[in-house]
Amino acid sequence: MIHLGLHTDNWRPLSRSFEFAIDQIAASGLKHVEFAAIHGQNFIQALGYDPGVSLQSNARALRRLLERKGLEVSQIDGAYPMMGPNGSAFGVQYVQQAIRFAAELGCPMVDTVDGAFETPGMTVDEVFRVTCDNYRQCLAWAEDFQVIINVEPHGPYTNNLDFMKRLFEHFNSPWLRLNFDTGNTFIAGHDPLNYVTALRPYLSHCHIKDVSAELAAAARGEETGIGSSIVPVGGGVNADNIRKCMDYLKATHWDGVVSIECHGSDENTAASVKFMRGIVGN
Repeated sequence: MIHLGLHTDNWRPLSRSFEFAIDQIAASGLKHVEFAAIHGQNFIQALGYDPGVSLQSNARALRRLLERKGLEVSQIDGAYPMMGPNGSAFGVQYVQQAIRFAAELGCPMVDTVDGAFETPGMTVDEVFRVTCDNYRQCLAWAEDFQVIINVEPHGPYTNNLDFMKRLFEHFNSPWLRLNFDTGNTFIAGHDPLNYVTALRPYLSHCHIKDVSAELAAAARGEETGIGSSIVPVGGGVNADNIRKCMDYLKATHWDGVVSIECHGSDENTAASVKFMRGIVGN
C-alpha cells in the first residue's frame, strides 16, 4: 500500500519552524513526516526559521511530540553529498549520526545523495571506489542500528542508472536502498517511470515533486535536482509522470511512503495532498 507523507522542508522557503511544519502536516490529515537533519547547530533553526532538526536534540522528546500529533517519521533526510572526497570527510560522520538518531526515534531509514556536480579531476570509476568506501562505513552502522540507508537521485552520479545499479549490486545489502524522486529524475532528463522501473527491486521510499513548465524549459537536461515543487504537485508538467509512477508501484504491489515535496503555502499543500490522494486512493 502507498502511504502519503509531507516533508517539513516544504516550509523552509517560508522560514517556518519544525513545530509549525508538523502542525500543518497533522492538520492535513496525513500521518507520515520527513525532516532534514542538522549535524550540530544552526542559528537559523534555533531561532525558529528552519524546519530541520538538530541531531543533538532529544530524540525521545521529539518522538513523544510526534506521537501527540499522531505522526510517524518515514525517513530522516541526511542528504550530505556522499560521492567523492567530501563525502569521506563530512558525509560519513553525518550519515552515521543520522542513523543513530533515527534508531532512537524509531525511524526506519535515512536518505543520502550526491552533489550537484561531478568531482573535478576524478573519473567515474575513481568516484565509485570512494563512494563504496563511504557507504561501507555507514552500512556497518545501518546493520547494527537496523536503519536502512537510502540513495536518492539528486546529482550526476545518482542520475546515472549504470552507476546506481553497480552500487546496489556491489553491496547487495538489504540496508542500502533507493529513495526515488520524481522531480529530480525528470529535471535530469529521465523518464521517471523508466528510472524507477530499472531500480524497482531496491525501492524503499519516494519523494514526489512536480516541475513547473518554466523550470522544465530552462533547466531540464541541464540540472540534476531541485529542492521542491514551486507549483503544487499535479499542477506542473511532471504530473502525468507522477501518475504513471504511482500506477506502476500499485501494480507491482509496492508498500511504502511517498513524501510530498512542494512549496509549503496553504494552497500548494492542500492541492498537492488532494492530487496525490486522488491517485493513491487514501
